[in-house]
Amino acid sequence: MALVLKPLHPVFVAEAAGLDLTKPISRVEACTINAAMNQYAVLVWRGQPLTAQQQIKLSTTFGPLDIGLKRVFKRPERLEDERLIDISNVAPDGSVLRRDSPKNLSNFANQLWHSDSSFMNPRAAYSMLYAVVTPSWGGDTEFADLRAAYDTLDSRTRSMVVDLRAEHYALHTRIPLGDDAYTDEQKTSMPPAVWPIVDTHPGSGRKVLFVGVHARQIIGMSTAESRLLLTDLLEHATQRERVYAHKWEVGDLVMWDNRATLHRGRRFDLSERRELRRTTLNDTPEAMLAVA
Repeated sequence: MALVLKPLHPVFVAEAAGLDLTKPISRVEACTINAAMNQYAVLVWRGQPLTAQQQIKLSTTFGPLDIGLKRVFKRPERLEDERLIDISNVAPDGSVLRRDSPKNLSNFANQLWHSDSSFMNPRAAYSMLYAVVTPSWGGDTEFADLRAAYDTLDSRTRSMVVDLRAEHYALHTRIPLGDDAYTDEQKTSMPPAVWPIVDTHPGSGRKVLFVGVHARQIIGMSTAESRLLLTDLLEHATQRERVYAHKWEVGDLVMWDNRATLHRGRRFDLSERRELRRTTLNDTPEAMLAVA
């Protein structure tokens, strides 16, 4: 069958169907998915009973995977492959974590608007998040389109930010939330990355307003002025008309492009189980090589 796309939002996001992702996808199918990602930036797949290894196989079709902050945190892992990022409130022994557990504390930063690994170089390209267990309420994931954010900037702001670059730092989102138990060695092992505020998406050629909560400083600008400007830009990028909220069902796979979107998780009852697993591609020359 061929890929079938149904738009879910006026400016981005489509529901994708017609392919069985539990089976290896062909080069032609991968190219088609890549083209759809360049157009919509977020694809929602329903009813895909993916095993962990099938998710890894699907993801590696598009390039090498990134383990993100696992290389720094060195915490006990629940999932069997380090390339799987455990987005859950579940302990390695399978129990639901205490509300004040270190993992939950770290997870709270996911409720802020961000792009995965924007604080790293290379940053992330695609992420794929799969729903295993969902809570009775909440736990949605929201997405914002950074291409539409750039397109709708007023001319004065656009000319102000066109040549600016911002420093993105991993702990900028965590320390203010009380997640501050990091050693000096851990802090120095994750230096900030610098990215243009106005960037060009490599797949679509569209301009993006590359902001998010990891951005802590505009190069060459005072901290106070830069943080106020970054706050204004983030507020602009996440206006409700440019946001899609995904309500998870077991078997959903959502695939998004971190270079073109922001996302954030929403609150849920931490006493209830919520299990999702994520795979993320590095934005390197090898990424999407299979579909070039």
